Amino acid sequence: MSNSIDNKYNKFRLKLEKLLEGSNITFNGDNPWDIRVYNADLYERVLTQGSVGMGEAYMDGWWDSGQLDELFCKICLAQIKKKVSLNPHVIKKSLLAYFSNQQSKHLTSDIIKHHYDIGNDLYSAMLDKSLAYSCGYWRKANTLDQAQQHKFDLICRKLNLQPGQKILDMGCGWGGFMKYAAEHYRVSCVGITLSEEQYALSQSLCADLPVEIRLTDYRNLNETFDHIVSIGMFEHVGYKNYAHYMKVARKCLNDDGLFLLHTIGGNRSVITVDPWMEKYIFPGGMLPSIKQIAKATEDKFIIEDLHNFGADYDKTLMCWFDNFDAGWSGIAANYDERFYRMWKYYLLSCAGAFRSRENQLWQIVLSKNGVPGGYVSVR
Repeated sequence: MSNSIDNKYNKFRLKLEKLLEGSNITFNGDNPWDIRVYNADLYERVLTQGSVGMGEAYMDGWWDSGQLDELFCKICLAQIKKKVSLNPHVIKKSLLAYFSNQQSKHLTSDIIKHHYDIGNDLYSAMLDKSLAYSCGYWRKANTLDQAQQHKFDLICRKLNLQPGQKILDMGCGWGGFMKYAAEHYRVSCVGITLSEEQYALSQSLCADLPVEIRLTDYRNLNETFDHIVSIGMFEHVGYKNYAHYMKVARKCLNDDGLFLLHTIGGNRSVITVDPWMEKYIFPGGMLPSIKQIAKATEDKFIIEDLHNFGADYDKTLMCWFDNFDAGWSGIAANYDERFYRMWKYYLLSCAGAFRSRENQLWQIVLSKNGVPGGYVSVR
């Protein structure tokens, strides 16, 4: 019996090793990014369940790696996903995404709550002082706080904010950008979110400032603003809603205003997200491609500027993990060890994806009718 079990394990292990060829990743090797196997059933679980099996096995303590971020960087660089056959779970999700709108108005609120309402204590421990949950701008920054403040200022300069203007923040999070813009550029802001936790905390963080926060869906907007910004929200819109999202933004933007879209993106057009990420972190999430964004803006906006600083997300995510790890003892009573491993896996696997340049971060400046004389890029 033991020989047949060993043969089964060896068969599955050999298949995985074949997939890993050229990646410089080994099982139980000496490199810090190598996979240390604690349960021999891991090989079959990964082969039959794909990314869900791999992620859940990590959460269950079946395997570990001393450098998860570099492990996933190498997995992405080796393009291992292209070598793997689609499993039934992936096929089912793809069909569901194709035949239905997974980010429709009646579904989106619960999707947002799944991630953003899990606890302000977690995000306060992990993020910078402004609670910016998006990529920082590290060009001249040395700390996470600086990178996020520089990102806010970059956006303000790209929009050429002027005192007295009224700004819409679509998907305002905890209000960090609005607070910065109101304090440093003397503008007023309206921010929208579907997260009750974000709504409650942002009210106090932006108190005594000309900032209004609304708990509402972007599809309910029906007023005009001098400029619009959307930071890290477009990833939740869904490909079936990209065109309508742009239609709403155009309707809400003054004729001479600018719209800055800050979004994670992918190198290929897809209609689903990684199955493990969809199940545990961002249900209904989706990374747009440049092609999908361009198609959605057609006949609605002119693309004035496109700035890719996706490599900065690697640094941002590593800082978030360091903060999360250092602050875990203070919040552990509200979660459990499996959550810790899930969140670690999420942050470090994403860092590896950005390091490999599989994922991108774009800031796109759009106008309704074109900037007279041309838009001057800001960096």
